[in-house]
Amino acid sequence: MSLASKITLGLACTLTAGIIVFVNAKDWIDKKNMHKGVLKDVERQQKKKIENLYWLEKQVEMTKILKQKQNEEKKIVIPLLEDDKKGEF
Repeated sequence: MSLASKITLGLACTLTAGIIVFVNAKDWIDKKNMHKGVLKDVERQQKKKIENLYWLEKQVEMTKILKQKQNEEKKIVIPLLEDDKKGEF
C-alpha cells in the first residue's frame, strides 16, 4: 500500500469519525434545547393559570360588589314606590 493511499484512507476515516461525532453532538444539543422549550412551555402555562385565577377572583369580587349595589338600589326604589302608592289613594 502506497503512502498516498494510506494518507487518503486515514483522512477518510478521520473525516468520517468527525462527521459522526458532529452529528451526534448536534443531535444531543438539539434534544437538550427541545427539553428546555418544554420546560419553558410548562412555566408559561403555570404563569397563565395563575394570572387567569387572579382575574377570575377579581371578576367574582366585582360581581359581588355589583350585586350589592343592585340590592341597595332596589331597597331605595321599593320604599319610594310604596310612598307613591300611598299618595295616590
